[in-house]
Amino acid sequence: MSDTKINPYAALAIGVISVSTSAILVKVSTAPSGVIAFYRLFFSVLFMLPVFLIKYVPELRSITKRDWIFSIVAGVFLAFHFILWFESLNYTSVASSTVLVTLQPLFAFLGTYFFFKEKFSWKAILSGLIAIFGSVIISWGDFQISGSALFGDILALIACALITAYLMFGQTVRKRLSLVTYTFVVYSISTITLFIYVLIMQEPLIPYGTSDWVYFILLALVPTLLGHTLFNWSIKWLSTSTISMAILFEPIGAALLAYFLLQEYVVWTQLLGGVVVIGGVSLFLLDERRVRMKELKNKTISQ
Repeated sequence: MSDTKINPYAALAIGVISVSTSAILVKVSTAPSGVIAFYRLFFSVLFMLPVFLIKYVPELRSITKRDWIFSIVAGVFLAFHFILWFESLNYTSVASSTVLVTLQPLFAFLGTYFFFKEKFSWKAILSGLIAIFGSVIISWGDFQISGSALFGDILALIACALITAYLMFGQTVRKRLSLVTYTFVVYSISTITLFIYVLIMQEPLIPYGTSDWVYFILLALVPTLLGHTLFNWSIKWLSTSTISMAILFEPIGAALLAYFLLQEYVVWTQLLGGVVVIGGVSLFLLDERRVRMKELKNKTISQ
């Protein structure tokens, strides 16, 4: 950490606050979900374009056919993650939606189990069951409120599965490309996917009020470019587990912002379920870190 003048933990905290604004900005926009998602990524790509053209264009030559296929698949999954997550916010609360999206590490572990045959530890299984139980509490409470709130919860869970698939397809490509090139390529593919989706669904791209255009641009600048860029910058000094744990505070930040800005109250089932989900996922990430440290130690000893 002595190599940097900026405290990585401070950068991480700003990153968490930045991504916490995403659900709020979606909630206050009057545009359809597909349009919000399209403009979020369109403006992100637009803001990245000068940097990409100046420094990273030559890197496109190193992208293999397989990398292009994986990038396209990742971009499509990312596009539909945004569509479904943004749509979920039309039916359920910011608190419920953002908490359910934090189940992403568990979806990732299921993916690695089924596709890469990675083993489960009993602690991982227990923590996963705890987190799932928490999501059941949230969904049960939302169903008591209305059937549409439960529908929103289901959309958020599907969105969570899609962002996990996006990360799984993208991680191999990311190892061979710089962050800017990979992000620019995948965001561009997502933008094209969303544009096609909006045309098929006949969702209007214009006209919108000034406030909506401000929300679109803020979505690109704050949670997308600032938030995720800070996470990616922090990883040089902090472990992936630390960053993953910090991201679990996003639902708390989003719920607080929703309370103060939207007067959206949190009911007891959302609070209890949220605490259980975050607790379960925290245990899972801590166990995963312990297992990886043990494997690294054994590998070092064997060498």
